[in-house]
This record gives sequence, C-alpha cells and structure tokens, in this order.
Amino acid sequence: MRRRRAAPDGFSMSFLDVICCGFGAIILLLVLTKIGEPRALEQARQDLDRLVADLQRELEEIRGETVVLQRDLTRTERQFSTESERVARLRGDLSSIRGRFSASKQDAEVSEIVQGELVAAQQELTEEMKRLLGQRRRRTPQDQLVGGIPVDSEYIIFIIDTSGSMANHTWSLVVQKMAQTLNVYPQVKGIQVMNDMGQYMFDRYAGKWIPDTAGRRKAILERLSSWDAFSNSSPVEGVTRAIQSFAASDKRISIYVFGDEFTGRSVEDVLRAVQRINRREPGGPPRVRIHAIGFPVVFLAPEAPSEFTGVRFATLMRALCRENGGTFVGVNAIQR
Repeated sequence: MRRRRAAPDGFSMSFLDVICCGFGAIILLLVLTKIGEPRALEQARQDLDRLVADLQRELEEIRGETVVLQRDLTRTERQFSTESERVARLRGDLSSIRGRFSASKQDAEVSEIVQGELVAAQQELTEEMKRLLGQRRRRTPQDQLVGGIPVDSEYIIFIIDTSGSMANHTWSLVVQKMAQTLNVYPQVKGIQVMNDMGQYMFDRYAGKWIPDTAGRRKAILERLSSWDAFSNSSPVEGVTRAIQSFAASDKRISIYVFGDEFTGRSVEDVLRAVQRINRREPGGPPRVRIHAIGFPVVFLAPEAPSEFTGVRFATLMRALCRENGGTFVGVNAIQR
C-alpha cells in the first residue's frame, strides 16, 4: 500500500518568508548607504579644503605682520642709534660750553648768561645813511639805539621764533621790541619778516623786500600780534635762508634774531655754515650783519623747557653776532 507524503508545515514557510524579508531589508539598507557615502565624502573634502585655505590665508597674514614688525623694529633700532649719537654730541657741546663760558657760570644768576655784555658794533656808513642818522640824532637818546645796537643798515630782516614757549610767555614783549626796533629806523629801503624756520610772514613778498611805508609797518605789527607758524625752536633755518635769499655786496643788511632756544645739534656746525654763506671781503665787514635779542623764557617762565636750550641759544647767538659784526642783547624779564 502506498504511503502518502506529509503536508508541509505552514508555520515553517511563514518563518522563512520573514527571514527573507529581513535579509532583503538589510541588503536594501546597505545599497542605500553605499549610494550616499560618496556624496558625504565629497562634502567633507570640500569643507576640509576650505579650512585649509582659511588657515593658509591666516598664515600669510601672520607672515606679513611679522615682516612689518621686523621692519619697525629695525627702524626703531636705527632711530635709537641716531638718538644715542645725538645725546653724545649734546654732551660734547655741553662740555664745550662749560669750558668756554666758565667765567660766566661764576655769576650768581643763570640769567646773566642770557643778558651778556652789550658790545658796540661799528660799520662804515654810506652818505645816505649818514643823512638818515643825522635826522635820527635829533630824536631822544632812548630812540637812537636798540639795546646798544647801532642802527646803520639800509635793509633789515627780522627772524622771529614762533615756538610755543615764546608765544605763550613773552609774545607781547616780542611785539613791543619789534615796534621799538622799527621806530628807531626813520627810513630804510626794505624790510622782511620770517620765522625761525624761514617761513615768510607775507607769502606775496617771499624772496622780495617789503616796501618801507607807514602802512606796511602797521600791517607787520598787526600780523605779528596773531602770527602762529610752526617752529622747531632753532633760528638756524631762518638765518641761513635770509642770508642766501637777500645777501648782496651792494646792500647794507642787518638781521635781527628774536628767540629763546636753540635745539639744534651743534653750535660749531651752525657757525661754520653761516661763515660759508655770509662771506666777507678780506679786511671788510660781512655781507649781512647779525644781531640777536634773547628772551629768558626758559629761565623765568613757569612750565618752561629745560634751561639747557636757553644757554645754547645764548652761546650760539653771542658767537654768531661776534663773528658777523653784530651784537647780542639779553632781556632780563619776560613781561614789560
């Protein structure tokens, strides 16, 4: 008798279906994951490239800043070296001043250095100046001289220190001394006014003489009252520019320097420079006579700079006036 085959178990078939579906799902997930990986990798690579580029730019900026800082450091070291040399020169000037003016330093007051002794300065007069001086002799004795300086030139140039120490402490006295100087000259052929840097008071008269008229003199004093020009507290630039621009063998010219300080490097260098440009004929006077009026601001004014620059101004101007046929006069007060 044939034996019948047993029917398959329904539960076992369902289990196999479930297992197959699960494996199919896993395979599908793997396929989807593999498809998305390249895109994620590409995005990550792009982000990394941007980060590297940003870091590269920062590195270049840091290198640039390093170069600038190195350049600044080199410049600072060079400036320090220059200033050290200047300090050494100033110490040498101080030593020279102490040696040359040891007698003056025995005075009880430092202001005596600025005042000095008035030295009579003589100059051969032209016939025209003799006539003018003859007119001036009829004036009062107080009007005949400017602090002992003979008024015998046909052209006059004023070099005025316009620095803060002068403007803040003694400017009214500067205006007063300017007016007194102009008053003792009855008539000259030309006037010029510059500051210690060589800047002209009136630009339209740069390199030319200002005509001597009553109106021009009034305009000069009015402009001087409010004149505010940059200054380095050293008369050297103004004096040299005045000589180079106006010196002439056929003119009798006097320079009046109004100031209180000399901040330059070397007194001797200035004397040599002026000697080269203000030549004199053998046995004759210099082409331009130099006078100076010193204002003792650095000795008497409150909150004034170091007295050392005032002593150097007096030293320079006394030597400069002596070598160029002029006179140095020291004012003993800053208020009148």
